[in-house]
Formats: sequence, structure tokens, C-alpha cells
Amino acid sequence: MNEQRTIYREVLPNGLVVITEPMRHVRSVSVGIWLCSGSRGESAGQNGLAHFTEHMVFKGTERRSAEEIARSVDSIGGMMDAYTAKEMVSFNAKVLDEHLPIVWEVLSDLALRPLFDEEETAREKQVVLEEIKMDQDNPESVVHELLIQNFWSGHAIARPILGTPETVRDFSRAALVEGHRTWYVPNNMVVTAAGHIEHSKLLDLVTREFGDLPSGKETAPGPVPEAHAAIASQSKRELEQVHLVVGVPSVPLADERRYAVAVLNTVLGGGMSSRLFQNIREKQGLAYSVFSEVNPYSDAGIMSVYAGTSLENTQKVLGLISEELRAIKREPVTVEELRRAKDHLKGSTVLSLESTSARMSNLARQEMYFGKFFSTDEILAAVEAVTCEEVQAAAIDFFKPELVAATIVGNLNGFQLSREHLAC
Repeated sequence: MNEQRTIYREVLPNGLVVITEPMRHVRSVSVGIWLCSGSRGESAGQNGLAHFTEHMVFKGTERRSAEEIARSVDSIGGMMDAYTAKEMVSFNAKVLDEHLPIVWEVLSDLALRPLFDEEETAREKQVVLEEIKMDQDNPESVVHELLIQNFWSGHAIARPILGTPETVRDFSRAALVEGHRTWYVPNNMVVTAAGHIEHSKLLDLVTREFGDLPSGKETAPGPVPEAHAAIASQSKRELEQVHLVVGVPSVPLADERRYAVAVLNTVLGGGMSSRLFQNIREKQGLAYSVFSEVNPYSDAGIMSVYAGTSLENTQKVLGLISEELRAIKREPVTVEELRRAKDHLKGSTVLSLESTSARMSNLARQEMYFGKFFSTDEILAAVEAVTCEEVQAAAIDFFKPELVAATIVGNLNGFQLSREHLAC
């Protein structure tokens, strides 16, 4: 039990973790099945298989057709979702409390009894290939993907979650069955639920479906990703804008410096009052979209700055980004900026935990990455404790010229991105 948030946690004999958080003031309940591995757990030849498997479980199970899966949740006014990330896969749903048994049976069916029909597999390949094309038509997606591929080059985390056209075309039913057998095992799963729910009732439902399953083989952790300060360009003549991303190493998700990094990111480019937004967009009108973000993993992280601008302003925007990185190293952030960033983070944290689905997701992430649960008050206190000096120290640690990577995509017309553009 957590004194600020009433959280119940139980581990079945086969290793499956079940966590619930009752929220008595609501009528809904959100429940999810989470795999503690995602695209990062694939071999090079399997690239995209975790995501493809997530698609395929919705194409039919031993008990339900694809249409019946869709109808089963629609008919009770619920919402069902699934996604694949670098380090997790999620199947989740939100329904009225009285419909929990129905939606739990559907989610369990998806996770445990997919058919992987040959004809459906062939058809879904075309769907995923179109999804890849859609991403390739989005220059913001392309420039971020190129940065990640080069930044973590040589590591599984660098590969795209969707896979490549070549790997997707090669997927077979045998590959799906083998991936499912390896990843969809109780000791690689977490079940979380939040809302109008009783822990004992969910535990009964989970035990009925998963309790008799044997544990799977323990997977050894892979190597830690190594950051590369790579510079890459891709010319796309059809684009009107130049899209650029600058990236530096950051902290893993559970690192003690995560709060200082969050404040740093907020000050730099995390909102409309941030330095990058105010300078590049509001004061100089050089970009419509400009922001920074932090993407942490279990053992590594990256902070990046994105901007979309015209070719003639590209060099100026790169110079302004570099100047902001230098400035935040040179002098501590002001007390006013620190206060504004803290209030932004505290407000977004509290607001993000008001829904049952957000609480359900938060439980899964805290279990996977921390092995403990933080109350809202603990998180807010940690944000409040960040000092100007800690923010500056984080900037000095990571904003080093030799660590900066960058990618640029657009109608470059001979423009050459160089390390001189990234001097910070």
C-alpha cells in the first residue's frame, strides 16, 4: 500500500505482476496487459515483428473473429487501444466498471490465443507497409527516425519500431508464433488497472486466464546503447521546408537527475514560454514548429531539439539553437524561469493523472522502470527540489560540441550540414 495512492500489487507464482489502483469517485475502469519488451528485443531480421504481432492479434483469435473483437468493446461503449514502443507493448481498454469482465476476456484472448491466419498475415503486411509509407511521407517523422538510427547506430534501439519494407515482407506465420511464444509469457507481463475496481476481483479474473501458464525463459538484458555524434542529411526536393533535429545524450528514465533534466528541457523548448519558442518563433518568426523533448529508456536517453524552417533560414536557426545551448551552460537559469518551469511540470503531472487510463499506464511504467510507486506528492516535491545549479550542471554535462548529433531533411539545394553549425 502507498500512503498517498492506494496501490495493490501481487505477483502470481509464474511471475505475472498484477497491480491495481482503486479510484472510488469514478465509474470507469482502465485495464491493460503490458509486455516488458518491445522492438528493442528483436534481432535485426525480426525488426518490426513486435509491432506486426500487435497488429495480428486483432485479426482473429481461437474464440473471436476480427469483427467480433471490434464489436465486443464497441457494443459496451468502451475504448480499446494497443501500441508498440522500444521497450514495451500495451493492450488496454477503458470501460464502465460493470463491463470489466467482458473487456478482460477480450484482452486475454488477444494476448493468449491469436490465430495468426496465413491469409490475414499476408493482408496485414500490406497494411503495415502502407503505415511505413505514411511515416516516410511525414518529414518530421523521417528526420527524427534518421536521428535515432544514427545516434544509436549499431544497437537494436536504433531500428524503427515498424520495421523496414524488407523485414515486414519476410515475416511468416512461423516467425509470429515463435515471437509470441518468446515474448507473451507471464514473467514478461504486467497487468495494471485503475478506476472503480476491487483488487481481489481483478486478481480472480487474471488468475483464471493466466494463473496456470508456465513461466517463459528469462531474457538476458542486452548491451547498453552507445551514443554517436553523427551528422546526416537527406535531400527531398518535394519538401517546402527544411526539417532539422539536434540531439545530445541524456539520462535513463530512472536516473536521479531526471527531474533536473525535465526542468532543463522545459526551459529550453518544452512549451510556448520556452527560450527556443520565444526566440526562434515569437521574436524572429523563423519557424512555426520548434521544440525540445527528452526520450529516456531503461539505460540511456536522448534530448533533442526540432525545428522546421525555410532553406534560407536554416543556418540562422541552427545558430540560434546552438546559442541557446551555450547560454544555458554559461549562466544558471533565472529564478523566474525555474519557477515557471516547475509550475509547468507540476501542473502537467497532476493533470495527467486525473484519468483512469493515465493512472493505469503510470502504474505499468513505474513497475517496469522503478519497481516501486511514487505518490503525486513525492513527484511534485522532487520537481520542487530542483535548483538552478542542478539545471546548469545537466546542461554542462550534455551540451558538449563533441556529443552533438544532427539530422536535416528537405530540399537542401547543396546545403551542407557541418559540425561548425553545431558549436555549443
